[in-house]
Amino acid sequence: MAALKTYFINIAIACDFLLNSLLAGDPTETLTRRMARAGREGRWYGCVFCRLMDVIDTDHCRRFG
Repeated sequence: MAALKTYFINIAIACDFLLNSLLAGDPTETLTRRMARAGREGRWYGCVFCRLMDVIDTDHCRRFG
């Protein structure tokens, strides 16, 4: 069961990198890190993204951004 959980976490991380690359971001950076940085810089879209992620995983941007 732990191997299956790890598998899905790895897939989610890969999707995070892919989505950031598709949105013209640095391919070595996750979308989460990019949005967390934008939120710290006061950009509205970073704050919105992190609030949406908090619904799925509390403090996601703070832990991974």
